[in-house]
Amino acid sequence: MTTTGRRALLTAGISTAAAALSGCTSEAPGPRKPSAAEVEAERVARAEANLRLRSVTASRTLLERYDAALAAHPALAPRLNPLRRSVAAHAKALGEGGTTVRPATASPSAASAKPTPSPVPVTVAADPRTALKELAAAERATSDAHTAALVTAPSEYARLLASVAAAGAAHAYLLTEGARA
Repeated sequence: MTTTGRRALLTAGISTAAAALSGCTSEAPGPRKPSAAEVEAERVARAEANLRLRSVTASRTLLERYDAALAAHPALAPRLNPLRRSVAAHAKALGEGGTTVRPATASPSAASAKPTPSPVPVTVAADPRTALKELAAAERATSDAHTAALVTAPSEYARLLASVAAAGAAHAYLLTEGARA
């Protein structure tokens, strides 16, 4: 190789090294703007988290109604306990997958940033039959809420919501019509 060839090769190598090193400056680059796909993924994740939160909250509110009915009418325990256990399992299943919601019976922690309002006590009719009708109406309303959420739910969560909604409809039947059979 000639001297001219070596110089050209050396010059090219130095230029390449200088260009590579210029990217390694101590200046930090500005904040990176998220891509459209990242923005959309964040929006979808936020919507799913909100959907899960609403679904869990509806089921936990129903669970509170069962607890109130059982407290007001202990004689209904053999009839209500199996349904209550089912509702508790539904609330747990709906909350799996990342939803963090304060359980209905937990007290707010002292470390929380904002105070949580105390839940409004559930009123239960003095007449057991009326209490069952009110509980059946709450089951129907929760079932309807889960059914309405199917439209925007991701496929796997939609299947779970459909199952829970169907169980709620069956519970409503058992609380009213099923007792007559």
